[in-house]
Amino acid sequence: MSLIRYQSPELATWSPFDRLATLREEVNRLLDGNMAAFSRESGLFSGWNPALDVYQDKDSVYVTVEVPGMKKEEIDISLHEGMLTISGERKQESEVKEGDTFRSERFFGRFHRTVTLPTMVDGSRVKATYKEGVLTVELPKAEEAKPKQIQVNIS
Repeated sequence: MSLIRYQSPELATWSPFDRLATLREEVNRLLDGNMAAFSRESGLFSGWNPALDVYQDKDSVYVTVEVPGMKKEEIDISLHEGMLTISGERKQESEVKEGDTFRSERFFGRFHRTVTLPTMVDGSRVKATYKEGVLTVELPKAEEAKPKQIQVNIS
């Protein structure tokens, strides 16, 4: 162990994002020596939640989910009472049998996301596409949920 004289940092020259990056590096350094206590197998990091966006236009609601490295057969989609559920399981490609893992940030295992839809949709016309690791679910709005243009007659 070597001793280094403390020097107060010049905070005025740091941006807030630099401070956050430094904090993250310090937390990573702190936990690197004690990762057994925080391993995914311990249950603390069990499961994972892929990033998800929900947006709509006048005709449809769209849900996009980032699930890279998965096959379409590994993803389940269901619609029930105004709630869209997307679930699946990403399997670990290979396990390291020898040596130590230096860094492990990719999540494996089951995931389950449920989204309450902002409006009524026509479940018979739902389409799902999967391209380059991004799942897009298009949910056409039910006719009664679409905005209607009402024409005013002048008498």
